[in-house]
Order: sequence, then C-alpha cells, then structure tokens
Amino acid sequence: MRVYVEGIGLCGPGLNGWAASRPVLAGAASYLPAPTVVLPSPLLPPNERRRSVETVRLALAVGREAFAMAGREAAATASVFASSGGDGATIHEILEDLATRGGEMSPTRFHNSVHNAPAGYWTIATGSRAPSSSLCCHDASFAAGLLEAAAQATVDDRAVALIAYDLRYPEPLNRARPIGAVFGMALVLTPGLTGASLARLELELRRSASGASVMAVAALEQLRRGTPAARSLPLLAGLARGVPRVLVLDYLPGLEIGLSLEPLLLPAAADPARDVMAGAK
Repeated sequence: MRVYVEGIGLCGPGLNGWAASRPVLAGAASYLPAPTVVLPSPLLPPNERRRSVETVRLALAVGREAFAMAGREAAATASVFASSGGDGATIHEILEDLATRGGEMSPTRFHNSVHNAPAGYWTIATGSRAPSSSLCCHDASFAAGLLEAAAQATVDDRAVALIAYDLRYPEPLNRARPIGAVFGMALVLTPGLTGASLARLELELRRSASGASVMAVAALEQLRRGTPAARSLPLLAGLARGVPRVLVLDYLPGLEIGLSLEPLLLPAAADPARDVMAGAK
C-alpha cells in the first residue's frame, strides 16, 4: 500500500509536540526525558472536558496537532484509534469500586472505560460523522493501527487519521502489564499526493526477516521498547530527518511490516551529521 503523510502530532516524555520534538528525533538536539505533559483539550465543551480522562486528553492533543499541521477538516476525515491498553486508571477505579463499595459504579467511569471512549470524545470535539475504528493488538497496536489506516485510505480512497496512544496502568495492574510511559502520536494519511504532503509511505506486510528498526539513543530505545504506541518512533525519526529510509516494524509473531519512507519536504531541523536511529536497512 502507498499513502502520504500530511500532518503529525506527538506527545511523550520530553517530546512536547512535533515542532519541539523534531530536532531531537532528527539528531540535531539531545533527548532530555521528562514527564509527559497532557493539557485539557480546548476542542471539548466545558462539560465534556471535565468528564474526560487522560487517554482522551492525550488522543485529542496529538490529533489536534496533526490536523492543524495538515490544514485538513477533522470533521470530514475518517479516524483509526489504536491503543494497547486503553484507560487503565479508570479500569483500576472500577475494580476498586466493585471490591470495596458494594458494586456501585459511576456511569461516567463506565463510559470512560470502554476502548472507543477517545473516539467518541473525538467525534464530539470535532463534530465528525466520518467512520471511526478503535483497535488494540498488544505490543503491535501501533503497527496494527497503521495497517488499518493505510488500508482504509487505499480502499476507500479517502483521508484517514491514525491516533495511537498508551498510558501506564496503576498498581497492581502495572505488575501484570507494564507500560513504560504516557505516549501519543498521530498521522493524517491520504491515498494520493496533495499540496500538504510531507512524505510518501509504502507498506508491505511480510514474514519476519530482518528485525525491527530501533533507536540509537538508549533512552529513546527504552521508550520504544517499553510503550507500544512508541513503536512509532523509528518512523517519526525518519520523518524528522527528511531523508529516504527503509524501516521495519514488528507485527504479529512471524510477521513484520516493511516501510519505505520518501520525504517530499525536507524539515529544517534535520542534521545529516547525526542520527538517532539504528537498525534501518
């Protein structure tokens, strides 16, 4: 499949938005880990903003940034939301309520617990009636989301936004399913070249052969390995550097996704003297 990238959003530890993070991912600035900052979304009406949880705030933040960059109308654009674990904090609170408070449960907590809650808030925030999918695939959730978004863009011949996000679980759930950090990213993809296209991506689903592309900076590689949505970092680093790349993403056992990246606009932050990626073929 071949798709084009129009917009990018990013929010993670020490990665506060695409514009600020691009020099780091391009290798032109050092990576300084710091707690992820997720602000309430101005897209939501006040009542929904008060009820929203961190998964929603994170998804809306990166989606808003990607659409602002693309200059595209979110209300008319299909969306794919991908998360390995959804809202673990809300699940933790529900389990506590069931165990300690006689089984009474807040309706707000319940509707925030479902996996497609961020997609629902997104439709409220943007006024969208376009198709929306929400999926998970354990550590391969980003790869599964990218395949789904590219397939929809190709088959339906329409723009599709991919919004991938993950948050840590509270204890004791974290011991059973550790997720390293709060991390979200978004891409606005189109099936054809437009005036806003930043890069061309060609995707190939194939049998595993060469192993996933990794990050050369140890802290970024730790982030990539520890947080499913951060498996997007090699692709984001390739987009930041603005040079052609051939990348590999892990998928299901025995399968991988080959990615050919061809930038169409060179970002000013790219520094050919340095590279934060390793394992790119």
